[in-house]
Amino acid sequence: MTQATQAPQKGIQLTPVALEHLLTLRNQQGQDLCLRVGVRNGGCSGMSYMMDFEDPANIRDDDEVYDYDGFQIICDPKSLLYLYGLVLDYSTALIGGGFDFTNPNANQTCGCGKSFGV
Repeated sequence: MTQATQAPQKGIQLTPVALEHLLTLRNQQGQDLCLRVGVRNGGCSGMSYMMDFEDPANIRDDDEVYDYDGFQIICDPKSLLYLYGLVLDYSTALIGGGFDFTNPNANQTCGCGKSFGV
């Protein structure tokens, strides 16, 4: 895992590689979008990560907003209880590549790394 771009006081941290990939994906959308990160029930370990681009106009008053050089990550307060301290990384490996979630709150994770239990 590479180092996060910001100091650990942010609730969700982002590595430079992940930021670069997210900016590329956002540019392909052709819109100024932010990234919503959260959790939902499901997955093989009980909870699964979710993330999707969203219009900044949909940011709610109770959302946490983290800014990374003009790119915003938003998270609802309920999800943040499970994600606080999360480091989002990205790997270009042919096998097992993609976004990688390092969650200090997870006491178990599945083999694919996309779900966790607390």
